Amino acid sequence: MSSAVALKKDRILAVDDTPDNLFLFKLALEQEGYEVCLVDNGLKALETIKQSPPDLILLDVMMPGIDGYEVTKQIRQDRNLPFIPILLISAYQETSVIQGLDAGADEFIRKPIQIDELQARVRSLLRLKQTIDQRENFVSCLTHDLRTPLVAANRMLSLMQQEVFGTITNEMKEAIANINNSNENLLKMLNTLLEVYHYEVGRKILSFIEFDLSELVEEVVVELKPLAAEKNLEIKLEILPNTSIKGDRLELRRVLSNLIGNAIKFTDRGYVAIALQTTDKNVVIKIEDTGIGIPKSEQKAIFQRFQQGNHRRSGKGLGLYLCEQIINTHEGTIEVESEVDKGTTFTIKLPL
Repeated sequence: MSSAVALKKDRILAVDDTPDNLFLFKLALEQEGYEVCLVDNGLKALETIKQSPPDLILLDVMMPGIDGYEVTKQIRQDRNLPFIPILLISAYQETSVIQGLDAGADEFIRKPIQIDELQARVRSLLRLKQTIDQRENFVSCLTHDLRTPLVAANRMLSLMQQEVFGTITNEMKEAIANINNSNENLLKMLNTLLEVYHYEVGRKILSFIEFDLSELVEEVVVELKPLAAEKNLEIKLEILPNTSIKGDRLELRRVLSNLIGNAIKFTDRGYVAIALQTTDKNVVIKIEDTGIGIPKSEQKAIFQRFQQGNHRRSGKGLGLYLCEQIINTHEGTIEVESEVDKGTTFTIKLPL
């Protein structure tokens, strides 16, 4: 006995303030086998998209209230939404195309609409979405498949270090420790790659809650102090207690760990100073070190993806890029000031 599996229909949201246009869209797209949802204004569209993101949005530019450009902009700024192709509809010419593309639209179609052209553009954009979704699944599966054997290997190495399988020499212990460190570095790199990817495709979901930032700074400093102690570095901490902000605590912890960890890594003598202050509008975090510094020629590019420094201790060029993505998502800024052989200061500003 055979059974048929029903394929999921692509769901399209059509937004237009003219009922006749909505009827035309519904007729043309249901004919192609799509599920069509109709909305007559921009605010309703945004509510519908947040409740149940469609596979594609067909959006009229000129509408009362908020127009199609503003709807597009708000969709693209919402990092909790997956990638949704946006097809803008306009009766105007080149200027509207430029404005729409700048707002984040993927494709344009002009009135009066030809049914076959509309159907073809919809098919093209849905293929684009399918490609992006498949790429994301591939990256997630790849990082998972690479991470699993590394974690298993680390557990086995740990058991060997504990001599669970028998006595081992000091030389073997040292070799196992080196392998373990290499595995840990690979795991960190994989995790960072996955985080960067999620930010780039707009699939990173953040939890904005109110929390005490000063408490988080102290927590990260306590965790990293042993690394500074190994290098005889002084840790200076100047924070304003009970500094509450609204943000994703875990992601901001990632930023602080990266910047303070880098300050310790690139400083051989002197100190690392962390200061937390407030202004009328912002919380300001300064992380200053007396380390090797960054040449002026490299400073503009340090927040770019895969931009590695020339120093032998430089990483893979993802950490600072990810830090900037996180701070941007919090509507803040991150800046650097540095002088070779005199040290570096990173300044983060987050809105209160």
